Amino acid sequence: MLTLHTGRALVLSWDGGTPLPGGAVAVQGDRIAAVGTLDELRARFPQARVRSWPGVLGPGRTHGGALPAAPSPRERVHAVLKTGGVAVTAGAVTDPALRAAAARAGVLVLPAEQPVALAESGRADLAVFDADPGAPGRPAADAEAVVTVCAGRIVHRRH
Repeated sequence: MLTLHTGRALVLSWDGGTPLPGGAVAVQGDRIAAVGTLDELRARFPQARVRSWPGVLGPGRTHGGALPAAPSPRERVHAVLKTGGVAVTAGAVTDPALRAAAARAGVLVLPAEQPVALAESGRADLAVFDADPGAPGRPAADAEAVVTVCAGRIVHRRH
């Protein structure tokens, strides 16, 4: 099912991207079908379900460094998802149980930390933050996500 995710504003990259008020991302399966304003995407995809989130919508983040401590590998990966993380570095998941937990959640394992941007036909990895950004369009490093979408699936939603 096609879903339009929207928030107060949309940033295509946390690395200084200019926020687009009323921006949205169309997600089909695990891919981004389109990016634009909510009005544009509603006109283009009238059958789509709309998910409005209270915050700034942007790309999911790559978690650098060790995964947070928790009782189980699944909980350690979930702690990353809570921060809007959708990818981890290979050095942080050398334990096979952690790698398996990351794979089950759809979390990417990358050779190194890298910037992520939203783009049409790219993997649908999104995060929404409600806190005012520390810099224009940039959430604080320790900010908790309102929602994290990993490969098109909502994998974390704050209650």
